[in-house]
Amino acid sequence: MGGHYENILVIGDGGWGTALALLLAGKGCRVLQWSAFPEYGKEVQRSRVNSKFLPGVKLPGNIRVSGLVEDIPRDIDLIVSAVPTLYLRSCLNKIAVALSGRAPVVSGTKGIENNTLMRPSKIIHEILGRHRRIAVISGPSHAEEVARNLPTSVAIGGRNAELVKALQGLFSTAHFRVYTNSDIAGVELGGALKNVVAIAAGMSDGLGYGDNSKSALITRGLIEMARLGVKMGGRRQAFFGLAGLGDLMTTCFSQYSRNRAVGESIGGGKRLEEFLSETEMVPEGVWTVRSVVDLSRKYGVEMPITEQVFKVLFEGKKPEDGVMELMRRKFKSEF
Repeated sequence: MGGHYENILVIGDGGWGTALALLLAGKGCRVLQWSAFPEYGKEVQRSRVNSKFLPGVKLPGNIRVSGLVEDIPRDIDLIVSAVPTLYLRSCLNKIAVALSGRAPVVSGTKGIENNTLMRPSKIIHEILGRHRRIAVISGPSHAEEVARNLPTSVAIGGRNAELVKALQGLFSTAHFRVYTNSDIAGVELGGALKNVVAIAAGMSDGLGYGDNSKSALITRGLIEMARLGVKMGGRRQAFFGLAGLGDLMTTCFSQYSRNRAVGESIGGGKRLEEFLSETEMVPEGVWTVRSVVDLSRKYGVEMPITEQVFKVLFEGKKPEDGVMELMRRKFKSEF
């Protein structure tokens, strides 16, 4: 059973939200999965399958799906956020009136908000109150594999040691191993920044480059991630753990990775607008790269790979020209 977390609200009807709902339902919790789209929520509740984002996986009876604010119970013990950063603020504003209690929040959102440059946990605090205890869950954890009970390990980051320890027990199963990490900034930034590198890795695939190219790109991308992350208050070691290196590898190589897929598509000659028009999935890295470029300038951090990804996505630069610019940069020491 879920201990003192019996009634859980999962915000978000995507694959990751559904996978987390399934995991918690498997621990005996009663789960309400809330969708921002009432008609789709009604359809999933009726069919018992999230056909858009996690097809083929049956929802058990202790998961209820709804898109109605009035269906959110008042006795929620825990809130799990799995909404893309792009929609997080508007989604929380829509349901904040129903979340007046003190239930802690676990954020599974991986991104950085444009313009405000806020991490998801900061957005949650701003809208749901500074009194909220917040943790973040991140790591190499594609929803498709978590839902099939394939062995997975993640980190839960948070400053409140008691909360993090309790959540470790709640989320852990025989197939889902959870490590604790007191560095909430590092865990959260690792999950956001790796998506930008994954787009670059996908471009390498689309261009037909080999293992040498992709491995070097990922390695130097990880250096960029840690460089900015430390400036923003994270600890360097977090970027070499599950939420950093672990998630980076998965996102750069997996068939399920939306961010790698968008990069591969663009590397193969497709325009960003074309790719986005063909999918309902949200590749977080596309929007995160805007924020990361702004952050790199704000903190004075050199991020050449991120800069080139931005220019390819939003300024019409050819991917192969971006690679050549990276290869011809001034000689320097590795560290």
